[in-house]
Amino acid sequence: MARHWADFQYEIYLSGMSGAVPRLPTDLTRLEELTEQRLGPGPVGYVAGSAGDGSTARANRAALERRRIVPRMLRDVHERDLSVEVLGRPLPAPLALAPVGVLSIMHPDAEPAAARAAAVQGVPYILSSASSTPMEQVAEAMGDAERWFQLYWPKDPQVALSFLNRAKAAGFTALVVTLDTPLLSWRPRDLDQAYLPFLRGVGTANYFSDPAFQAGLAKPVHEDPNAAVLHFVGMFADPGKTWPDLALLRENWDGPIVLKGVLHPDDARLAADAGMDGVVVSNHGGRQVAGAVAAADALPRVVEAVGDRLTVLFDSGVRTGDDVFKALALGARAVLLGRPYVYGLGLDGQAGVEHVIRCLLAELDLTLALSGHASPATVGPDDLVEDPA
Repeated sequence: MARHWADFQYEIYLSGMSGAVPRLPTDLTRLEELTEQRLGPGPVGYVAGSAGDGSTARANRAALERRRIVPRMLRDVHERDLSVEVLGRPLPAPLALAPVGVLSIMHPDAEPAAARAAAVQGVPYILSSASSTPMEQVAEAMGDAERWFQLYWPKDPQVALSFLNRAKAAGFTALVVTLDTPLLSWRPRDLDQAYLPFLRGVGTANYFSDPAFQAGLAKPVHEDPNAAVLHFVGMFADPGKTWPDLALLRENWDGPIVLKGVLHPDDARLAADAGMDGVVVSNHGGRQVAGAVAAADALPRVVEAVGDRLTVLFDSGVRTGDDVFKALALGARAVLLGRPYVYGLGLDGQAGVEHVIRCLLAELDLTLALSGHASPATVGPDDLVEDPA
């Protein structure tokens, strides 16, 4: 039975009858400012910060805001169903939680809290390779709920294969390979604080618990943590990888593989040619290349190039339900949500993440209905106009 996401607003209003108001803002664009006030500059800067002067992050927002929804009237939207099928998996809404690493810097409950929130609400949780909790513990926290694993493709192929085997054994169904981070970009907010959690051994849990990683150490991690950190830094990513290298992943992962960070239609075609199942049109939320194309501006060209061959997903700049509507209208099958849920986690743990998911999907449900749609399937380019620049 379809879930009525919009009912969350009545739940809030009814709670108000007894004097209760939401613990966090329902306008999710306000969460960043609140997080800035409550958490330390290092963790906040790491999550909120972007490459260079932040121009790409600003462009992501501007590209979504420039597109305006054109509502249609007198259509039957009484019964709505937000469910979609993505990568062969039935989902209750076109949403997954994007992979974000080192969540222990935001809240002590870290990844398991975000994963449990996703499980309770029925949306997939994508676990980062750079999580501060080993993947097996996160899987345990989720029960049998939908979970995908994000791979930062390490230089050591044995560690890569070990990660795939562990993820498979822990019930992760899809592999999301991030391509846009073969190097860390120039990030002034982190640099100004000299703040990189990995150097303190935070965000390294999957590596430090991995037998293939441990095999490369002279001493166990606990005996020489600094050597373990240096070993991690030396293999975290590999700027020498090229398209033919994808064959190794394809041969060793029998579920869907999605390439994250694709912005050029030719790269999307190369992904399809390499036997991949999907792409995420993403510029890493503006964290990797300052001055890069806005993700929402890249999305239509990628959909045009491979929409009939691959599942096209979208992230970067999504903050509201209407942002999700616009991404669907531009051709995305579903959207990955990043920073907002991380702010929710930092402010209120698992409950904060659930609040963010429910607000976003309630707003999407209402935006669909009020624009004349009973399902994401009917949303398309004709539902948007572009503001003249």
